[in-house]
Amino acid sequence: MPVAIGVTTIMNFDLSPELLDLQQRTRTFIAQQIIPMENDVRCTPHGPTEELRRELIDKGRAAGLLSSHMSVEMGGLGLNHVAKAILFEEAGYSPLGPVALNIHAPDEGNMHLLEEVGSHEQKERWLRPLAAGLIRSCFCMTEPSPGAGADPSMLQTSAVRDGDDYVINGVKWFITGARGASFAIIMAKLEDGSATMFLADMDQPGIIVERLMNSLDSCFPGGHGVIRFDNLRVPAKDILGAAGEGFRYAQVRLSPARLTHCMRWLGGARRAHDVATQYASQRQAFGKTLGQHEGVGFQLADNEMDLHITRLSIWHCASVLDKGHLGKHESSVAKVISSEAIWRVVDRSVQILGGQGVTDDTIVARIFADVRAFRIYDGPSEVHRWSIAKNILRPFKPARV
Repeated sequence: MPVAIGVTTIMNFDLSPELLDLQQRTRTFIAQQIIPMENDVRCTPHGPTEELRRELIDKGRAAGLLSSHMSVEMGGLGLNHVAKAILFEEAGYSPLGPVALNIHAPDEGNMHLLEEVGSHEQKERWLRPLAAGLIRSCFCMTEPSPGAGADPSMLQTSAVRDGDDYVINGVKWFITGARGASFAIIMAKLEDGSATMFLADMDQPGIIVERLMNSLDSCFPGGHGVIRFDNLRVPAKDILGAAGEGFRYAQVRLSPARLTHCMRWLGGARRAHDVATQYASQRQAFGKTLGQHEGVGFQLADNEMDLHITRLSIWHCASVLDKGHLGKHESSVAKVISSEAIWRVVDRSVQILGGQGVTDDTIVARIFADVRAFRIYDGPSEVHRWSIAKNILRPFKPARV
């Protein structure tokens, strides 16, 4: 009989005293320093302004929690994936938390990739100020039709060698953080058809941020933009890693970054559930509190179970990554479980809150709008299910017809 796919690992669910301390420090920081800023007028439809971002970063730095996923050498705490799961969930309890701790997308994933693949010169030039929260970045891979979306092999943006440079042309969209980013990681196709990542400062001639895209979410600094590369010249020395290895490096970035999305949104879903629970314990209807009605109490119970299942899937994938595995299958499983369970939790919370759930009287409507896209970005649920199914079937030989 074929064996089960994936990586089997035995997990200890007890948090060490160090992790419990980190969890509490982060929880207290978010509650006391960040949640009071959620109604700041500098929270815009395209994310917090640069001025607000810098204020939030200053708070995270003062708390000693900035860029926790980075190595100590780069100013971080050197957390492994399991430890990140603890801190990132607490950070995600507020839409502003990941920004304050410099662990928001796409910067968090870009930092991880640069630390893994970048040269010493590239790390000093781009990674160090990014990890310090002094600048922002963007990751340019997604393209409008007929270019690369869920299928990266459809990449259209081209990079043609010209002496010591490459000349890049193409259009990218849904690029998170594009407006105000200091540099970009650009995925482009070489003349031989292979994909390569390039690093480029955003103020260069040939990079045009054409527009911001109005979207449901409002938590990402810089929003989501459309970028055009018009004969952008990038020196060959600014290739990230090796030429032709772009798709492989994308997996180095995407599996951990996919999981950190799950971690952060788990915190947001827990916040929505907590708000709904408090409301259900106090609001009276038909002679008793809402929570005492089975229709509401069962929704709270379902929320609790979805949060628990999500956390377990995240912790399992994190432990697989900590053992040095790429975790493609496990991160796909965690992504689908998390994005869909988290959506259910937030949606139920809106329903329990009734009118307050669809207004800005509580944070839940904002989380609801922010979290919907999670089932799409970093691979839609359908693509991950397809990948999971292929892994399940791989050990079995197709039946003969």
